[in-house]
Amino acid sequence: MEVVKTKRVRQQNGNFKKNRQKRLSNDERNVEYNHRLQFYHTPPIENITLHEFEEMAVTRLKVLKQVENIGIKFVKGREEYRNVMEKELRKLMPIAIPKNHKVDDEYEERRRDHISHFILRLAYCRSEDLRRWFIAQELDLFRFRFLQENKTSITQFLRDNNLHYTPISMEEKTNLGDKFVKASYALTQATIEHIDFYKVPFTEALDLVKGRKVYIAKGYAYVPHNDLVSIVMSAFRAHLSHALALTARAVPSLEEDNRLLPMLSNISKQYLGEDYSNKNTKTGSIALEDIDNLAKTSYPLCMRQLHSALREDHHLKHGGRQQYGLFIKGLGLTMEQALKFWRMEFSKKMDGDKFEKQYAYNIRHNFGKEGKRVNYTPYSCMKIIMGTPPGAGDNHGCPFRHTDIKLLKQRLASYKVPTSGIEQIADLVKGYHYQLACTKYFELTHNLDKDEASTLSLQHPNQYFDASREILSGKQKDRGNRFPQSSSVSQRSNLPSQSSRSEVNTSSPVVEDDLLDRLSQDELDQLDGPKMDTS
Repeated sequence: MEVVKTKRVRQQNGNFKKNRQKRLSNDERNVEYNHRLQFYHTPPIENITLHEFEEMAVTRLKVLKQVENIGIKFVKGREEYRNVMEKELRKLMPIAIPKNHKVDDEYEERRRDHISHFILRLAYCRSEDLRRWFIAQELDLFRFRFLQENKTSITQFLRDNNLHYTPISMEEKTNLGDKFVKASYALTQATIEHIDFYKVPFTEALDLVKGRKVYIAKGYAYVPHNDLVSIVMSAFRAHLSHALALTARAVPSLEEDNRLLPMLSNISKQYLGEDYSNKNTKTGSIALEDIDNLAKTSYPLCMRQLHSALREDHHLKHGGRQQYGLFIKGLGLTMEQALKFWRMEFSKKMDGDKFEKQYAYNIRHNFGKEGKRVNYTPYSCMKIIMGTPPGAGDNHGCPFRHTDIKLLKQRLASYKVPTSGIEQIADLVKGYHYQLACTKYFELTHNLDKDEASTLSLQHPNQYFDASREILSGKQKDRGNRFPQSSSVSQRSNLPSQSSRSEVNTSSPVVEDDLLDRLSQDELDQLDGPKMDTS
């Protein structure tokens, strides 16, 4: 019955697309997607499958991640920035690069752009941090796309969105050219010939007026094309911020059958790279006696912090054991090696019987040998960042997200990170770019040059470790291939921990660590609530 229903939905969707494309091919340009650029005013109303829903969300998320990474590594607006953005968006989002195609040739791309934006709007409306990140990346994407459009296309876009900014004629530009130059320190007679100007009500260009960048006459500011984008972006930002606030209020009352909400709550923590739950080719490749040295040279800061705490206290609380235990599993340790590793350390503080009764079960469970027999996946960076923050006595979490900035600087200094590098990392942390701060830490501790650093995109602690081992062992050939490029939907993380929650609930009761130690993994699953199922 379910198969028949799915076929019917696909057939209906196929007919819907054909009808839409037929209308577009008849030059009815006043249809739903009549321009490459959108303000995303109207939510989509068509039916799509759950698979298509998640696939579109993941693709859009990849685009925004690339926009963030490129924006940090290169100066926005420079030629190098534009070249890299064009290269990446041509692969991930072809509609962002104008082509000499008819509207109907681009219909599917425009449709995916529209729907995927609204899917991520649902996923990223749930907290202030998520909204801030989503707005920042969508604005950067919009700015780049806007600057790719020609005068005719922009005029149509402004008209479609009721933005009354009128392009001036060549004759008017010639007559006012001297005044444009005198009014703006950034313009010359030579540059004016190649720039389009727009008449904008001066009250909507106050920042440009304040900066003395525009000529004003009869209540209008004459705005160059490259500065017009800042005015349009202000309107886009106001609209998107308001829309996210409305969406956040509406999501809790959303009536659905528990398929969409778990999926939406996991999108913001979605990992898009390699699955580290099965490292068969590496199983047993890490010797236990080498772990201390590897922690100093190749561990990301979060795992180095956990390893140091384990060696000092001979114990980790539940959150730390889960985060670190699955990480070393992803390094290639067998279950027997993992049991030996934890037993050797914990036995310095307790007898062997207590370890077997309270801790061994969970280790076997993470390897799929107990309980539901699920092969659990190591935490990705986003899962760690968006997870439950560490409390008193805890050592899990992301140091760049959860550590006081002064303490973080002291820790980085103790690891021989140069002072200039510490300040760069601190600036990234203050800008909420936690993964990029970790990437900068990698660059500084591995002495990467600019070209090497430009190919680096770290999204997983185990990916960090693999990249480090490649560099330190001298295997640097084709290093770009080790970073996530797959377009497939990422693996779900079945790891039963508090960090699978989408937001921190500060009003929930704290479960004592000793109690967690005595619970079975299935009982811990009950504490964490439903998990996302993408099968």
